[in-house]
Amino acid sequence: MNYILFDENVVRTNLLPLTFTRPVSDIRIGILTIREKWERHLKSPTSSLTDAYLSDKFPIVKMAENILINGSICPNDEIVAAIRKLKPNQTVVYNDTIIALHITAEDLDSAGDTSAEGIEEIQILEAPVKINHTWEIFAKNEISLNDDFTLLTKGRKSQKLSETNRVVGEENIFVEKGARVEFAILNGTTGPIYIGKDAEIMEGAVIRGPFALCEGAQVKMAAKIYGPTTIGPYCRVGGEVNNAVMFGFSNKAHDGFLGHSVIGEWCNLGADTNTSNLKNTYDNVRLWSYSKQTFVNTHLQFCGLIMGDHSKCAINTMFNTGTVVGVSANIFGSGFQRNFIPSFTWGGTAGHTNYSIKKAMEVAEIVFKRRRRNFDDTERNLLTSVYNITLKNKRL
Repeated sequence: MNYILFDENVVRTNLLPLTFTRPVSDIRIGILTIREKWERHLKSPTSSLTDAYLSDKFPIVKMAENILINGSICPNDEIVAAIRKLKPNQTVVYNDTIIALHITAEDLDSAGDTSAEGIEEIQILEAPVKINHTWEIFAKNEISLNDDFTLLTKGRKSQKLSETNRVVGEENIFVEKGARVEFAILNGTTGPIYIGKDAEIMEGAVIRGPFALCEGAQVKMAAKIYGPTTIGPYCRVGGEVNNAVMFGFSNKAHDGFLGHSVIGEWCNLGADTNTSNLKNTYDNVRLWSYSKQTFVNTHLQFCGLIMGDHSKCAINTMFNTGTVVGVSANIFGSGFQRNFIPSFTWGGTAGHTNYSIKKAMEVAEIVFKRRRRNFDDTERNLLTSVYNITLKNKRL
């Protein structure tokens, strides 16, 4: 069967700026991205039905028979079992939310004209983990991290930890091949700790689970990390981190606090960057909404920074509680930054201007080379598309 992960339009907009550069299913939550979860459960590759400008990097694969799966929903055993039994004109739902449907290539091409008449609904009883808003990525990270830990480690044996480490709850710690951990303190009694292939935890780091350090990522010396936290592939992290998700290839390599936050790919937080995650009034945090074009109530007391791909900030940058930074922003200056910084913004507390797309491309190419990646025409076209789309969000 051919599986296609589709974006719900409303959810996709709610998840901006993170979905400017990826389909919803390529958001990382837990240890894996949502796509990686589905591909492991289904034992099959997937493609994406998403915005047209993303289709060059994330092309759709159509076959005579297809199953569309909601890319904002994480799989579980009940859902996967129901999907495997799907027949034409059947759909898997939870309450009023479509989880999956069996569709032909012909119907897929005219999906907007397809009538719901005659469609049989299969109701799921267990509420799935579904991501509807950016802040739910860190808020639901513990659930997904626990699920992914079970998925990745079941029936497998962990590599042995060095005796230089101080460890409790070792039965909840899994170390992949090539990982290096020396003179660290690991507490697995508060949740599982997953240390990915070729990852490294340096001397003096103190980590409480749930925690995931993905392939090739690095925890710097004397870092303090509270779960549930995910450090994505090839990230570098130091200082103090609490309940944050970093997607991949991003750096927070120095001291400073990052809490209740989501950081996209190819970002860099300068030394002593700090995020506030709690208001002095202890009120619920409001966060910029691209769909509402205003600040909305997260109904969370703790909420820090949401940062889109390719954005950077200078040393000693201070982010206020509930700040949203778009794609490819370059931020600097003393004092608290604005709570919403649009994509391709250059500047800080003294004022903003437009960040040249040419300069942004040059920086991206350099950053890719540092991680032995190629910033090719696909990446260039994607970033150009985001630049053109986000011009209307400017509030300089």
